Amino acid sequence: MTGRTTDESRRLAKRLAEEISRLAVRPIRLMEVCGSHTVAIFKAGLRQLLPAQVELVSGPGCPVCVTPNEYLDTAVAYSRQPGVIIATFGDMLRVPGSSSSLAAAKMAGADIRIIYSPLESLDIAAANPTKTVIFLAVGFETTAPTAAATILAAEQAGLANWFALSAHKLVPPALRALLEAGGTRIDGLILPGHVSAVIGEAPYRFLAEEYRMPAVIAGFEPLEILQAVHSLARWLRLGEPRLANQYRRVVKPEGNPVARAVLGRVYGEADAAWRGLGVIPASGLVVRKEYQRFDARRKIPVEPEAAREPDGCRCGEVLRGMISPEACLLFRQACRPENPVGSCMVSAEGACAAWYKYGSGRWQG
Repeated sequence: MTGRTTDESRRLAKRLAEEISRLAVRPIRLMEVCGSHTVAIFKAGLRQLLPAQVELVSGPGCPVCVTPNEYLDTAVAYSRQPGVIIATFGDMLRVPGSSSSLAAAKMAGADIRIIYSPLESLDIAAANPTKTVIFLAVGFETTAPTAAATILAAEQAGLANWFALSAHKLVPPALRALLEAGGTRIDGLILPGHVSAVIGEAPYRFLAEEYRMPAVIAGFEPLEILQAVHSLARWLRLGEPRLANQYRRVVKPEGNPVARAVLGRVYGEADAAWRGLGVIPASGLVVRKEYQRFDARRKIPVEPEAAREPDGCRCGEVLRGMISPEACLLFRQACRPENPVGSCMVSAEGACAAWYKYGSGRWQG
């Protein structure tokens, strides 16, 4: 799909949209699972290009968004302990917890440092041997192997003052939970390309085999997303629930065996809490017994406040595809990027942030 001129892209996009309109003889509702797809769709104005009978809804594919307040409250509680340094990616800084955020804790004097790679947290620990360094390990299968490799590197370096507060989550169990819960009409799924590059195709087979749900692993170029929508519309017209990998230039059928091996060495599956979805069986990753000396929860006692959700925030419903952000009364009013009420307005991959920034965008192929 790459390497085309702008005019060629526009012509092909319009042809695909026309063909999708012909195939979609009834209203169809497709969920883009990945937050990066949500942003790409808005930036290109694909919602405006597609026919009215095709609706795209966002799903639980933003790792910061689905991280529950209990985790954020725990991180804030750690940051308030003497001698603790919190190492985190920047998008976690402004996520509201139950009553505070890491940004507020930093303003109050907590030592919170923004990093761009987990390995930077090891450098911080080595340079501050009398301090306790806690790395906030949040993400899906895409980033979890890097966190696992960082734990192995901490072991090799002999660091006794470095710990990880893990909240890694697995996408396929969340999709199963979403379909099992009902309450949201979904006719097809656009599956995340980055996650799939690690796990491959097999973990998604249950979608078509058990739920008769067509699904496509898609890339992030506008034409790649339109091709995925076209395939889903065609299969729905034919009544053929299929799973296809249309991102083969990046996603191999077996995924990334090296990344999966590192992941399996350090982490094991466990039940995990998701914002908006509750506790999902075998949807999270916990540090295995062999590496528990690096597990902050096990090694450093802390008492976070009782977790609660902000009044009026409907982020959980947005993550389940039940409503659009505009259905939330706080959206664009009390909840804005400069003053987020919920996590979906913070991350660059959050649906609310995307709707706020790109909601009026037109096709730019």
